[in-house]
Amino acid sequence: MAEYITCYSDKPNPKHLQKTAKILEKGGLVIFPTDTVYALCCLSNNSEALEKFSKIKGVKLQQAPLSFLFQDIREISKIVAPMNSQTFKLLKRLLPGPYALILNTQQKLPKPFEKRKTIGVRISSHSFLKSLLPLLKAPLITSSLHHPDEILDYTTDPEALFEEWGSKIDLMISNGYGSNIPSTVLDLSVNPFKLIREGAGKIQF
Repeated sequence: MAEYITCYSDKPNPKHLQKTAKILEKGGLVIFPTDTVYALCCLSNNSEALEKFSKIKGVKLQQAPLSFLFQDIREISKIVAPMNSQTFKLLKRLLPGPYALILNTQQKLPKPFEKRKTIGVRISSHSFLKSLLPLLKAPLITSSLHHPDEILDYTTDPEALFEEWGSKIDLMISNGYGSNIPSTVLDLSVNPFKLIREGAGKIQF
């Protein structure tokens, strides 16, 4: 069974951050709170973690609607194709925040993402993730955790999530009940930009 850590402070405990970073670097899977819903995460450059992630989510990493979670726009620019000024200004306006933005990739991403032409990118405003990401050697891969009942869509109770996922992951970070509204998804790889899903992020721009 995974370890369960509760973190309510806007200034996360450095020991919790170091423990989480160590687990991720060793190929662990972690459930985090984000600025929207709880999400399953692993390091994007750890093949062992990616294999476990793919298996327990029942998805193929080449096609699955995943998001790369970055610490800042500078890190995003290392993995996506060069952006025009309009796209760059929009990223600066929306991030960090409750948005998942689809962007064109560079010529070739590392395995197992090498066939992807676009990727989803996020920068979360959640305090734990903002403090954790600078400690990691690569961005995180994230996927929202859906509730078995399609009417409810997302599980907001961290203890219920832990009961369901605790035997499959290595660590659960909780800061109480989460949101049940996911991120707003915008496809910025096309012109004009396309709204894929309206969620927590405002779309009045």
